[in-house]
Amino acid sequence: QVQLVESGGGLVQPGGSLKLSCTASGFNVSDKGMSWYHQAAGKERELVAAINTRGITTNVAGSVKGRFTISRDNARNTVYLELNNLKPEDTAVYLCNVIYFSRGYWGQGTQVTVSS
Repeated sequence: QVQLVESGGGLVQPGGSLKLSCTASGFNVSDKGMSWYHQAAGKERELVAAINTRGITTNVAGSVKGRFTISRDNARNTVYLELNNLKPEDTAVYLCNVIYFSRGYWGQGTQVTVSS
């Protein structure tokens, strides 16, 4: 059974950092491309970053380039999203995603709030 569990969100001041985790079960993260999305209140879900099976990463959302980094720990079966120099507009629920046998799976998400 495929499951994704995100953690690591919280309240942080502008300019601060967080490291989000997405721990997978039911498959190996090294075998599948993984993605992080964020969804702000009242807005559509947006793809932030992705990592493929070869470990090649892509920051899709221009607003986060140079600030967010996706990575993977195969031993822990976990994908991370490191958020640096956070801005109030980064406030959102952050979710990870995997496409497994043509079906998309999501975790429950973790809330990131950037506020002074």
